Amino acid sequence: MDPVICTVDVALLTLTAEGLEVALLKREHAPFKGVAALPGGYIHARTDVDARDAARRVLLDKTGIAAPYLEQLATFSGAARDPRGWSISIAYYALVPATTIAQTERDEVRLHSVDRLPPLPFDHGDIIGTAVSRLRSKSQYSSLPCHLLGDVFTLPQLQRVYEVLMGESINKVSFRRKMTEMDMLDPVDGQFESGAHRPAQLYRLKPAFREQLQLLERGL
Repeated sequence: MDPVICTVDVALLTLTAEGLEVALLKREHAPFKGVAALPGGYIHARTDVDARDAARRVLLDKTGIAAPYLEQLATFSGAARDPRGWSISIAYYALVPATTIAQTERDEVRLHSVDRLPPLPFDHGDIIGTAVSRLRSKSQYSSLPCHLLGDVFTLPQLQRVYEVLMGESINKVSFRRKMTEMDMLDPVDGQFESGAHRPAQLYRLKPAFREQLQLLERGL
């Protein structure tokens, strides 16, 4: 019996001035050598504790990025998805600020709009589509969008992220009330961001919510 190919793939998402983007890099080996693809690789049964550990390792090896937020997305499998044989991929998605990707020393990592993807190998287009759908859906009732910002941010910056992901405007008063209800932010003492108007208080995500989600009973 032929062995089953078992891999992990990671949709690394970020938000830039152009909108929601995903990190891709050209494959170094066949099949699809030279084609832009998601960071992915084989699970190492002897060293990887579990699939999540494998995904973290692969992402770090391929992009140089240790994403603080990583969530299992779905399992993609079948005989037709990989020309090498029957395969299964445990897919994850990771969220990082755009500055994290800009600072990586891996020149081969390139950002692409999730709405204008190049031809992709395997079922990577389906993986990205599923990741984007999951992110947009959870953005309505969770702290997930915070992971697309840096360590500190203002409430207007955070509101913009929620609005971009949800595709609609949010009332400022309602948004701030929801942030208070979620109780996930700490003001950074004595730190403000200067702008055209009065300085804006800087906030950071509370430690307890940096690797897990805070869920709302009602959406924004």
